Parts: sequence; structure tokens; C-alpha cells
Amino acid sequence: MRLSLVQSRALVGLQSPAVTVEVHLANGLPSFTLVGLADVEVKEARERVRSALLNSGFEFPNNQRITVNLAPADLPKDSGRFDLPIALGILAASGQIDGSRLQRHEFAGELSLSGALRPVRGALVMGLALYKKANAPHLVLPPGSAEEAALVPGATVYRAQHLREVAQAFLPVGQTTEEASSTWQRLLEPHQALSTETVPALDLADVKGQAGAKRALEIAAAGGHSLLMVGPPGSGKSMLAHRFAGLLPDLSVEEALETASVASLAGRFQMAHWLKRPTRHPHHSASAVALVGGGSPPRPGEISLAHHGVLFLDELPEFPRSALEALREPLESGSVTISRAAHSAEFPARFQLIAAMNPCPCGYAGQVRVPGQQGPVCRCTPDQVHRYSNKISGPLLDRIDLHMEVPSQSTAQLIHAPAGENTATLKMRCERVRRTSFKRQGCTNQALLGSALDLHGKLDPEAAAYLTQVATHFGWSGRSTHRVLKIARTIADLAERQEILAVHIAEAVQYRRPLFGHR
Repeated sequence: MRLSLVQSRALVGLQSPAVTVEVHLANGLPSFTLVGLADVEVKEARERVRSALLNSGFEFPNNQRITVNLAPADLPKDSGRFDLPIALGILAASGQIDGSRLQRHEFAGELSLSGALRPVRGALVMGLALYKKANAPHLVLPPGSAEEAALVPGATVYRAQHLREVAQAFLPVGQTTEEASSTWQRLLEPHQALSTETVPALDLADVKGQAGAKRALEIAAAGGHSLLMVGPPGSGKSMLAHRFAGLLPDLSVEEALETASVASLAGRFQMAHWLKRPTRHPHHSASAVALVGGGSPPRPGEISLAHHGVLFLDELPEFPRSALEALREPLESGSVTISRAAHSAEFPARFQLIAAMNPCPCGYAGQVRVPGQQGPVCRCTPDQVHRYSNKISGPLLDRIDLHMEVPSQSTAQLIHAPAGENTATLKMRCERVRRTSFKRQGCTNQALLGSALDLHGKLDPEAAAYLTQVATHFGWSGRSTHRVLKIARTIADLAERQEILAVHIAEAVQYRRPLFGHR
């Protein structure tokens, strides 16, 4: 009896638990059995491995009974990531490579029938599982996946393009060929060599006018607040939203690793997006599962792919009601747990929500026309406007910090209005506020809770009296009142004031006015 052990890793949510691939060769009727709660994709590895070994110049033990066990047996395994460790286990058990030299390595990769290695999703998650781990093993991955895992500081990652290259690196002592030494390549922290753009591709100076909306974007970026823009078609809502990410501070390496690991798990990570905040803008036909995540095994949704970035929902009332209601808990907690009968997975979802909508079904409610002017006129009845706006529930609106009306611009404003402040100037102010808030309370103003909000959101008597009057008039909930306090804290920080004055409360109140149909 001959037995070999090869180490690999599975994917369960954002966790990458260790998996031991055990290969046993024994006499008996020729067979190839694969056990260990393997999905259909994993079981198909039998045919891929057989062809890859033969086409790579190795012998396949056709006359023996082959048993492959993926331990632990109760851990779900999916995808073709175990092709490479299974092939190496067969080579080690049959004596074609030195199995003792495999112990300090972990392997993952899908095999083509020719033996070439294909990338697998979740390589960065595998690297993070070994992050800051003493005597961490070396990762051996295909091209594309190896570059992802090498982004983890301190990770030892080897890249190989073919099964033959991997096997030749573990031949018995004295049999290593020059081909192995020339193709076996270790990647050295490529994140240090990557450069990021210092100037955003989209600049807020391109948006003419809309000073009020730009001010709301600045407050949202400085304090980490969510924003809803309401205005007629063509007023510039989408232009503003797509330029919002440029106002946010640069990602730290830790934040970039979290963001990239979610994208890697979904198979959507690109090296060009490293150290850049993601902006996700799903279509309004997206389901609740597409937004929040789901499936079996659970996969991250749009809110997790927007972690540490921006989630832009255009045409907000057109999204399914169930999808919008699913956003309520993640907006508060910053994470989402996908529970299934067999297992559950938790994904991070600390994003900034930027939403846009029309004031009515036709989009032109409240638009003013001068005598003799031709153009679209709103003919929606009050009942139609009410039904349209009520597609967004009150509890969800209550969780969105800033509500901003974006009016349409006249032709004269679009042609003759001077360019406003560019993104770089606004970003400097937003970064200053974030540094101030983190130094003062250790988090953004939007994340202030409980006693921390009482301590850092103190009002002078005039401001307190004004806030009490306004909250009573509008019948605000405790959440709405606290959100006004947080917005006022950000406005005061932008004005470089320690205390929150009545003028700061007055501006913050303007961003919580009732919307069309909710009045």
C-alpha cells in the first residue's frame, strides 16, 4: 500500500480552511474513487487529472485501485482547485516525485487536459489565511491566481504554468532538471511595484452648477454618510454619483486586502483595481440575492463587492421591494450573514450607499416652466406620485443620511457656468475631516453610536433647542435625530469648529426634508 498527503485549501465564505488531499494506491480492480463531500466539479477532476498526467509525460497507475480523500470529510468542496493537489498526490504515491518534499507547500489549480494550469477563484483568500502565520507554508498557484496571493505581505508564492513544472520541482534529489529551475518562479510582493492613479479619471469639475449637490457629496465623503439624490432626468445625478469615489481617502493595504479578497472570492478581481475603491452600480432588475449574496455555497453580492467603496443604485424605486428591504440591516451593521441549512457564511459590507431617483413616474414633478417655454410637463396625479415614492419604505429612507434634491440646470447655466472645484481640492478637505474624526473618536462620524455620539456630538443651547423643535415638527424617529447630529458633526468638522452650532444643525436639517410622496 502506498499513501501520500498533499495540502490545499477550500473556500467557505471568506474563510479558507485547510484541506488534506490523501491519495492511496492499492492492488485490486482498477478504479478511481474520490470521496470527501466533493461537488460535481471536484468529482470531474478524475478525467482531467488522468489526461493531464498522461499528456505531461507521466505514468498513470491504470492497473491499481486509486482512492482520493479530501479531509475533513464534512467540509464542502467545490470548483476545480483540487486538480493540481490530486495529480501531485498520485505522482507521490506512485513514486514519481518525492512526497516528503511536498509538506512545506500548499497547492491549488485547475488542470487542462494538456496539463496546463488554469487560475482559480479565491487565491487571495488563501493567501490571507496564511497572513501573519508563523512558519506559513508556501503557496503554489497558476498564473493569474499567484499574482493575487502575492499581494498579501509576507506571503511566499510560487507561480507555475504547467503540471510538469510543478512536478519537476519535487523530483527526488539528484533528478531535478534545468527546465524546472528555469520555470519555477517565486513572486516577490508585486503590490509594492503597482502604481495608482493620483488624478481620478472622473472629475467633479466636469459637472456644471449643482453647488448644493456637490456640497452634499462633500459631506457624505467626509463623514462616511449615505446619500439619496432626487431630481428630474438629465439633472446630473449619475454624473455626480460616478465621481463620488474620487472624494474618498486612498485605501490602506489592510482595507485593500479585504476589498480584493471579496472580489477574488467572486472571481472578479483585477490587478488594475488594486488599491482602488470599488464602485458597484447594479442594474435595477437585480434581485435580492444579487444584491446581498446567496447561493449554495454562499457567494458575495453587490453590497460585499462594494466593501470599503461605493454602491450606486440608480432608479432606486425600480428595484424590487425585497431587494431594497434586504439593504436595511447591512446599512447598520456593515456585514451580512448568508444562512443555509448546511452552513452559513458572513461577508463584510461596509459600503457607502449613493442612490438616485426621479421625483415621480415621469420624472418632471415640480419642474418650473416660464411662459412660452416648450418641454415636458408632469401630469402625474398625486396618487401616482405617492405610489411611486412609497416603493421605498420609510425604514429604508430613515437609514439614508442625506436626502438631496438635484434640480435641472438651464441651458445658460450649462454653457456659461464656470468650472467648480475639482475632485482633488474637495478630496483634501474630506481627508482632513476623516483624520480629525479618527483622531478624536477612532471612527468616521457616521459610525458614532451611543455614548460616543453624546460625547462628541454636544450641542450649544441654541442648537439643542432648534433641533428639538425641528424633530418634533417632522415627527422624526430617534434614528433620524441621531443622523442629523452626525451630519452636523461632519459639517462642523468641515468648518473646523469643535462645537456644533445652530447654523450646523440648520444645514443638516436641510438634508433630511421629506421627499415627494412621503410628505
